[in-house]
Parts: sequence; C-alpha cells; structure tokens
Amino acid sequence: MTPQEEIAPLAEVPLDIEVELDRQIMPTRQILELEEGSVIGTQRSAGENIDIYIGGVLCGSGEIVVIENALGVRITDFRDDG
Repeated sequence: MTPQEEIAPLAEVPLDIEVELDRQIMPTRQILELEEGSVIGTQRSAGENIDIYIGGVLCGSGEIVVIENALGVRITDFRDDG
C-alpha cells in the first residue's frame, strides 16, 4: 500500500497552511486607514524562498510567484522527517 493510499481516509480533514511573506511595524494611524483594496508593500519579491507551515509546524518551502497579477507560492520542497 502506498503512503497516499494509507492516508486516504484523512483526505478531507482541513488543515491551516501558513506562508509568511513579510512582517512590518505600522503605526495605529496607518492601520486604521486601511480599507478593502489597500496595498501594504513588502521587501520580498517573486523568486524568493519562503517557509511553509501546516498546523504551525514547518513542513516545507516554496517560492513566491506572480500568477495573473496575484501573488502565489510554488511548493518546492516538503520535509521528510519520517
């Protein structure tokens, strides 16, 4: 039985996936001025590597990509601690 077949019963369990593009400190005034469509700049750019967390645990890495005017993450590696 393959690993995918072994975990098939868990296929519909939702998991939180987190990728962190940047962290910034902003004054409260700026935060209160944010509205839908506001843009917060980042020092990161397409092609840079980022960490991927599932359930708060570092499980892989990815690369920032731009897809049709939106930022995305291409998964490049999953950790195998098994």
